[in-house]
Amino acid sequence: MTVILASQSPRRKELLRLLIEDFTILPADIDETIHETDEPTEYVSRMAQEKAAVISRQYPEDLVIASDTIVANDRILGKPTSRAHAKEMLLSMSGKTHSVYTAVVLQTATKKVQRLASAEVTFYPLTEDEIDRYLEKNEYMDKAGAYGIQGSAAVFVEKVVGDFYSIVGFPVGLVNQLLKEF
Repeated sequence: MTVILASQSPRRKELLRLLIEDFTILPADIDETIHETDEPTEYVSRMAQEKAAVISRQYPEDLVIASDTIVANDRILGKPTSRAHAKEMLLSMSGKTHSVYTAVVLQTATKKVQRLASAEVTFYPLTEDEIDRYLEKNEYMDKAGAYGIQGSAAVFVEKVVGDFYSIVGFPVGLVNQLLKEF
């Protein structure tokens, strides 16, 4: 059975490689629009399910692994649409605690398992200059909440409670446990 990672994320690819050496990458093209009525855990779970379903329909004999990550404070913070949007997101998290949720789905034609990993992240109070210096590095562009904890934004983080790798976007320990079911 071939394993397919339904993601184009270089971080997910790197982390899955800790568990499986040989797998195929096939990103799922789905509508990821966030609606004001979406609840964070429901939204992220739905996105991971939809990604898995799209690829699983095309390759029903294979094991599809799909994942989605969101950041939430008083609302869902998806990927920024611009540098100004990224700055707004980071300012909204400055000196506060926010939640990060990553949903994971493993699916074949006959079996599907899904889990949710989470973490609480507290940022130090951030100055606009700190944020601007970070944004100049363009690390924010493809990341939920406009930051990657494993990159330059690591200096923003005062405290993490929960699954660190859910913040990175792929809870590798949880995925390892789920793989045992297949």
